[in-house]
Amino acid sequence: QVQLIESGGGLVQAGGSLTVSCAASGRSFSRNFMGWFRQPPGKEREFVAALRWIGGNTYYSDSVKGRFTISGDNTKNTVLLQMNSLKPEDTAVYYCAAARVTWLGDTYKNSRAYGYWGQGTQVTVSS
Repeated sequence: QVQLIESGGGLVQAGGSLTVSCAASGRSFSRNFMGWFRQPPGKEREFVAALRWIGGNTYYSDSVKGRFTISGDNTKNTVLLQMNSLKPEDTAVYYCAAARVTWLGDTYKNSRAYGYWGQGTQVTVSS
């Protein structure tokens, strides 16, 4: 059974840092295009960051660029999202996602382009 399991969420003060992890099991995702999305309370799910294993290219939403870093360790089948300078508006459930292909092109910000999802981990930033 293919699973993506997020961990590392929690409560942090504004300005602090937190790293959430995504561990894959059941198969290797070392060639799949990987993404992080989040869903703030009462809002729709939104794109946060993505990683293309081949070439190591990374992509970020404007709201997190310069503060968040996505990285991957294909020996551990794990993708990390390091979050710095956190703001209350970063409060959300954070989801790891994997596409069924190595590159999504212009659709990488679209959650429907991803075929595998984790259960999510809550990140709460207090002011």
